[in-house]
Amino acid sequence: MPWLCRDCSCFGDSDDVRRCPGCGSASVVAHQELFRLTIAHIDADAFYAAIEKRDRPDLADRPVIVGGGSRGVVTAACYVARRFGVRSAMPMFKALRLCPEAVVIRPDVAKYAAVGRALRERMLALTPLVEPLSIDEAVLDLTGTEAVHRAPPAVALARFARAVEGELSLSVSIGLAPNRLLAKLAAEHGKPRGFSVLGAGEARSVLAPLPVSALPGVGPKAAARLATLGVTTLGALAAMGRDEAEAQLGAHGPALVRLARGEDDRAVTPDRRPKSISIETTFADDVSDLASLEKALWRLSDTLSVRLNAKGYAAAGVVLKLKTHRFVTHTRHARLAFPTQLAEVLFEAARPLLLRVPGVSETRYRLVGLGAAPLAPAEAADPPDLADPERARRKARAEAIAGLRARFGPGAVRRGREL
Repeated sequence: MPWLCRDCSCFGDSDDVRRCPGCGSASVVAHQELFRLTIAHIDADAFYAAIEKRDRPDLADRPVIVGGGSRGVVTAACYVARRFGVRSAMPMFKALRLCPEAVVIRPDVAKYAAVGRALRERMLALTPLVEPLSIDEAVLDLTGTEAVHRAPPAVALARFARAVEGELSLSVSIGLAPNRLLAKLAAEHGKPRGFSVLGAGEARSVLAPLPVSALPGVGPKAAARLATLGVTTLGALAAMGRDEAEAQLGAHGPALVRLARGEDDRAVTPDRRPKSISIETTFADDVSDLASLEKALWRLSDTLSVRLNAKGYAAAGVVLKLKTHRFVTHTRHARLAFPTQLAEVLFEAARPLLLRVPGVSETRYRLVGLGAAPLAPAEAADPPDLADPERARRKARAEAIAGLRARFGPGAVRRGREL
């Protein structure tokens, strides 16, 4: 049986290895397909919270929550806090009720992004076929890299994990499998600091008891639709025939059935572009008047403009999000006449969407968000228009403000609309 030590990267082939003969560690991975699999899913463990604990050793054994104020949500929770039931996206008041002794830290996005880039650089040293899924998560195809690393992909991944621990003081969990879906499911096992293998031969039995929501693309609405058909597990979905799947689930039905059977032919695509860029804010107190909503919407437009510019995209449409004090979410969207990076254009497109929300002035809101979707290349942003000579001036003004903020800080220039 092929085996690999997660701690020292020793590897070999033996009938029964419970501890590494080199370092004595019990973190030994053994699997018949271990040295033949090439698709890996890498996920940093409790990334934001782990960075904060790394930078503050006094927090090592304490529950740490990264997130906003009492009305915000949990951005990340360390594994100590998770033992109390704290989870990402949970309202902060609920998280603190579950774990009142938690240390709450405001997110430092710039710091996390820098560490995320360092993590990505180390992934790219393994293979050029790295498809980012988030700041701390990616899927990799290591096919053909054995000659470069002078070891099977599994060994190269174990060495990568050790390097991340030694150089970045963070841990990652790794899933190794014959395709993307199985690699992601494998990475969920044994966290934190996991290294799990899922082969093609055992896929059906492992997938069968899982809920249909475990599949990518199956959200709450799709899961509810499947439930009306009596399909709640992947085993039940896998049993559907092609014609039945297409009749009941539409054109994507057969593809979902293949995924439920562990068959996934999606390639790893390095140039994975975002579908949207968004930002939101949670109010300290519920807001019900239109003027306050518009003021918050302007600030979001200004920040979204900066993010679009930094990421090299323009907004071809805008999406407004409002969450009521009862946690009911309303969304409205509109296409733009031309792609833009200008805060004024984003704001003027989003403001009418407020009035399209029924009873907007009669409801209390706890959150407002603004997104850019779909996205367009930055080069297409704010083209010259003879009918609107002011557009070029607005674009030049925005570039000047961006330059001043880059040089003197984000608060160096404020617009009168904010005051």
